[in-house]
Amino acid sequence: MTAEDPRPKARRPATEAEAKALASVIRLRILRLCLDRPMTNKEIAQRLEANPATVLHHVRTLVDTGFLAAQPVRRGVRGSREVPYLATRESWRLDLNGKTDGSAMVGAFLDEIRHIDLGQSRLSRLGLRLTPEEFDELNARLFAILSEYEARPPSPGGRAYSLFVALHEDVTRED
Repeated sequence: MTAEDPRPKARRPATEAEAKALASVIRLRILRLCLDRPMTNKEIAQRLEANPATVLHHVRTLVDTGFLAAQPVRRGVRGSREVPYLATRESWRLDLNGKTDGSAMVGAFLDEIRHIDLGQSRLSRLGLRLTPEEFDELNARLFAILSEYEARPPSPGGRAYSLFVALHEDVTRED
């Protein structure tokens, strides 16, 4: 999506390695943490309350698949060499259909909302009855809106927000 062409770009199919990298709750959490601000392995581990060695394994996987990019080395408080990482935002541009069951995405969402005040969040839930054509239309319109916002540069002074959307067939109701 560009200023000249308002249509969202089609997602390209994910490779097996990319799909595998994104099929991990902790990796998805790392990408969210490093979305707008570079973080070191130590900082990521502290935020996730996880073992730094485990986090480093996941960071390396994300770097190897192009989802995280190392930033210029900086010096830590005791002069140690620290490498901050920043998310490349490439995961948004991938079509994961059929390559992952989505459970990591749901797990990352559940992990993240455990740390927020739900009373301060905007929550909605809606049941619909749609034809296949209407389902496709709704899906395309949602993708277009999300693509528009994803393409915008971060707003200086803006606050970080997360959005989780799940459009699925309702299998709990009887027709």
